[in-house]
Amino acid sequence: MKILRLLSRITVGILFMFSGTVKAIDPLGSAYKFNDYFQAFHLEFLKPFSLGLAILLFTAEFISGFSVLSGYRQKTGIWGVMILMLIFTPLTLFLAITNPVTDCGCFGDAIHLTNWQTFGKNIVLMAMAVILFTGRGRVRQISNANREWFLILIVTLLFIVFSLLNIRYLQLFDFLPYKTGTNIPASMVIPEGKAPDEYLTTFIYEKDGIEKEFTLENYPADDSSWKFVDQKSRLIKKGYLPPIHDFSITAPDGQDISNNLLSYPGYTLIMISRKLKEAAPQQLGKGFELGVHCMTAGIGFYILTASGSSELSQYNNGFNLFTGDETTLKTIIRSNPGYILLKNGTIMGKWSPATLPPKVQFNNGMTDKQVERMNNKSLVLVIYSLLFSAIVFALLISSPYVRNKGGNEIGYL
Repeated sequence: MKILRLLSRITVGILFMFSGTVKAIDPLGSAYKFNDYFQAFHLEFLKPFSLGLAILLFTAEFISGFSVLSGYRQKTGIWGVMILMLIFTPLTLFLAITNPVTDCGCFGDAIHLTNWQTFGKNIVLMAMAVILFTGRGRVRQISNANREWFLILIVTLLFIVFSLLNIRYLQLFDFLPYKTGTNIPASMVIPEGKAPDEYLTTFIYEKDGIEKEFTLENYPADDSSWKFVDQKSRLIKKGYLPPIHDFSITAPDGQDISNNLLSYPGYTLIMISRKLKEAAPQQLGKGFELGVHCMTAGIGFYILTASGSSELSQYNNGFNLFTGDETTLKTIIRSNPGYILLKNGTIMGKWSPATLPPKVQFNNGMTDKQVERMNNKSLVLVIYSLLFSAIVFALLISSPYVRNKGGNEIGYL
């Protein structure tokens, strides 16, 4: 039993900390996943609270895992793990059966699992959580109670700040398909030997008041007595889905300009605002100023949004505003507004308003090397992440669990 408890503690602690961390790297992605759940369960009124709930969830995951692994307030951590597993194990079973959301988002965009794979993972974790929970009565403090609570509070606050910095400066690690260096056209291609989705298409025709379904092979193409009623397509075999499969930019006249944009050999800066009314006016103004500078400097400039026509009419400022799918825009960049720099269909740079270089650096003569330097991660985010990691690592290795080389379970009576 001692070995099982040790294995459970290490596995649960590491997995919960990892799960919380990858979500904290992309807090808005976790918030969007909450929105998917709210929509699937008809709880749209909760959408304004998505980001707060997401931060609460992944912070609870990380701190519960840290507590279980380090031994600081371990009994509280075990309770946290058990409560989370009691909530998410039946939830993932329901998702696996009904499939209202295809990916639960338990590891953010870093690792994608099917709903059945997620449920299987949770069954294993639930068994380990039960082992820890049944032995919680034997857990004892490894330090002064006030010191343990102080350390937990400090790690909690540092972790929340880490997640907020990832919103302001974009993700420390970009797990999205539209990461810097990605060639969009190449990522949209289905490789040779990979089959696309296979659909069965049926046609409903009516004759003498009777409706009948036909397939492509036997529908009455030459019999005018049959009248077309409807057409249905049903997925019968899941095929290969390329990393990027939904990139589309529509001009005001309804024309799709995606191919023209992706084949342009020069630099093109795209300002993306999924909803213009949700962006800070001063940030939009900064983007419009940058757009004027880019067009003067010979760099293509586009504004891409999912806002409706009534909203677009309020921004009659001389720019052509192009439209795209809101989900796609959220996937391209986690900022509103956000910026991507394209060249020959390759994403050369991504910026939030906080990381956007001075506009004078955008010019038609800039080299790829200059763009690479412009695209460096924020020093604030990098330094903070290193310091936070160092603090957590120091607390873990200084824990009596790690320092005890005799193999005794110090946290247990």
